[in-house]
Amino acid sequence: MGFRRKFRIAAVGVFALVCCMAFVAFRGAGRWLVREDPLAKADEIVVLSGAMPARAEEAAKVFQMGYAPVVWVSLPTSPREELTAMGIPYSGEEDYSREVLVHLGVPANDVKIFAQPIVNTENEIQEISEQLRRDGETSAIIVTSPQHTRRVRALWKKLAGADQHLVVHVAPQDSFDAGHWWRNSRDTFSVVREYLGLLNAWLGLPVRPRV
Repeated sequence: MGFRRKFRIAAVGVFALVCCMAFVAFRGAGRWLVREDPLAKADEIVVLSGAMPARAEEAAKVFQMGYAPVVWVSLPTSPREELTAMGIPYSGEEDYSREVLVHLGVPANDVKIFAQPIVNTENEIQEISEQLRRDGETSAIIVTSPQHTRRVRALWKKLAGADQHLVVHVAPQDSFDAGHWWRNSRDTFSVVREYLGLLNAWLGLPVRPRV
């Protein structure tokens, strides 16, 4: 067998191997994003914005199991002020999340909403860390969607204090299909967004939140 023929066979083999590896990586891209911690006692539970009511529902369950004495809810940016000025009533996501928590048995006095509006997860992590310091506390259980867990951890490592402890907990009510994420536009968009967000975190957050 001539050298050229051997080279072609080897090239085809390498190409097939690369294709197989790419296929495996593609199939596993959704599962790799999911990184959940075992539940443990903490000072507070935090419901991140988005995927409402799934995250609030799971936070209520965690509260009922006694893992923390209070539930904090993120305050997403909204057109509240503009609509209020027009005399138009507005209820934001934080209001509905609070209603879900109370409906599922969390005492109203144990549900708190962060004071500062947030734009993205980076804002949320900063607000959680600052609130812990204001309260003299050191640990939080963050309830979020499965595909969001790895990025939450990456941002916590970069933005929170070294003395602050995080437990990342998945809201299983979220419909994200980690094993078949490419089958619908919602999951596909989520995976792409999470990888871009992780890249931004790994590069030192060069892309800043909108103000």
